[in-house]
Amino acid sequence: MGPVELLHMSVFSQSFSPCGRFLAAGNNYGEIALFSLAAALSPDATAANQKPVLTFTAHEGPVFSLLSTDCVLLSAGNGEVSSWSWTELTKKNVKPLWTKRPNYKSGLEIPEINSMVINPRDNSLAIGAGDNNIHILDLEHGAFKATLQGHTDYLHCVCMREREAELLSGGEDGAVRMWDSRTGQCVHCIEVYKYESCARPRYGKWISCLTTDSDWMLCGGGPSLSLWHLRSLSPTSVFPLRGCQRQAAFHQDMILAVGEGAFVSHCLLGGEVKAQIPCTPPSLNTMQLNTKSSEHRVLTVGGGSSNIDVFTNLSYRAFSLSF
Repeated sequence: MGPVELLHMSVFSQSFSPCGRFLAAGNNYGEIALFSLAAALSPDATAANQKPVLTFTAHEGPVFSLLSTDCVLLSAGNGEVSSWSWTELTKKNVKPLWTKRPNYKSGLEIPEINSMVINPRDNSLAIGAGDNNIHILDLEHGAFKATLQGHTDYLHCVCMREREAELLSGGEDGAVRMWDSRTGQCVHCIEVYKYESCARPRYGKWISCLTTDSDWMLCGGGPSLSLWHLRSLSPTSVFPLRGCQRQAAFHQDMILAVGEGAFVSHCLLGGEVKAQIPCTPPSLNTMQLNTKSSEHRVLTVGGGSSNIDVFTNLSYRAFSLSF
């Protein structure tokens, strides 16, 4: 890849391997790079250990979403989902196990897939797509078994609230919908931009990030990042962060958020911004915490550059991996 392509690279997605020793990252050129965290974190690491051990083209369009199961890496791009064996990837064998495409109504435009989440109850994959729908793929039988309809514009994010068997989705229409994953019915719809404390009309109403922890939900995008209690369906804290947040996560007694701006925001549950830790990309799209290996426990963030910043301690960047 030439210097111009590297200059205009964006990293959209990341996923750690089941063993926690590898990181997969997807970019705007349809490529997936595999990094060895074990090598990069070694005391004897050199600059070469911060480069991929494998790079391959997975899709024609950007790789907007990556997700790992116990044995495969799932990648989404250009209206399709592909499955790759982690064992084979670590041996540098690049061949998808399968590629599936949801049954889109229109054949003219290929809807992008922005988000995926596994429902462990029935071993299904929920896919948030650009045709405004959630497509449910039965991973055991390899067939699409349901389509959840209700959003009026394309989807940015999906997540599971496992204890309640609920699937949550957020999109360009400004709504967060909560679905009963057993029946496929929408049980609640929260239009976040209609709440005065959250609304920011100058940024729009779209929901770009969504995550849950038990009875709590974080969501943001056009509206401010906000913390909601899902039993009362009301916002309890609104975070005074500039720009649109693209990913947020609960971590211990804190909330981590990334989006516009070259930093990771550390927020307290009460709504205060505790710290903003500088990063190398000018804006951020993706953030992942490696909880799969205590030996390689890191936070990685990527966005508008070919670098992926690695934090061995949440309060400073240790080094950067690069495509």
